[in-house]
Amino acid sequence: MQVSIWTVTTSATPTASFTASLLVRPEEKSPDEIAKKAKRIFFVRYIGRTDANFNKVILRRLFMSRINRPPVSLSRIVSSVKKGPEEASTGKTIVVVGTITDDNRLLEVPKMSIAALRLTSSARARIEKAGGEILTLDQLALRAPTGANTILLRGPKNSREAFKHFGFGPHSGKVSFYDIYFCGLECNSRGRRRSRGFKV
Repeated sequence: MQVSIWTVTTSATPTASFTASLLVRPEEKSPDEIAKKAKRIFFVRYIGRTDANFNKVILRRLFMSRINRPPVSLSRIVSSVKKGPEEASTGKTIVVVGTITDDNRLLEVPKMSIAALRLTSSARARIEKAGGEILTLDQLALRAPTGANTILLRGPKNSREAFKHFGFGPHSGKVSFYDIYFCGLECNSRGRRRSRGFKV
């Protein structure tokens, strides 16, 4: 008999103090039903019954805002897997708490087992064409409750254009907002007057 993984008993629900100690962002604001179901599984079913840090990391990332869950491209996944020895990644499932996107610069996609919140249609088609396997996070939880034989990846969180403007003062490598406005040739050339300098 197959037991539904969505069945939750009240006795298994973690306490409020446990929630506060585990999460920085204990309340969800996303209307995404897929993420809500995944949170429910990892929260009630696995974190309360196992001591694996893998489940705590998955749950913490599920509660992150979408801006802190950047997408991961297929080329980044392939390059990350190829960095180490081949034996280290053989037979393991790649886990991404976010979206996996296609990269047309990647000519050949190897056979992989991937678990993610969602995939773009082109990325899904390329993985399936290569003979790979695609899992949802709830299917991953049933297969590897403690995160055994998995590789956890995430996208570059600081690659947004906004991060170019973060930091202190001039000569620190940051981009000033003043430079993004067109103000004639003087702002785009050498030998500017002192009044055309850095502005915050």
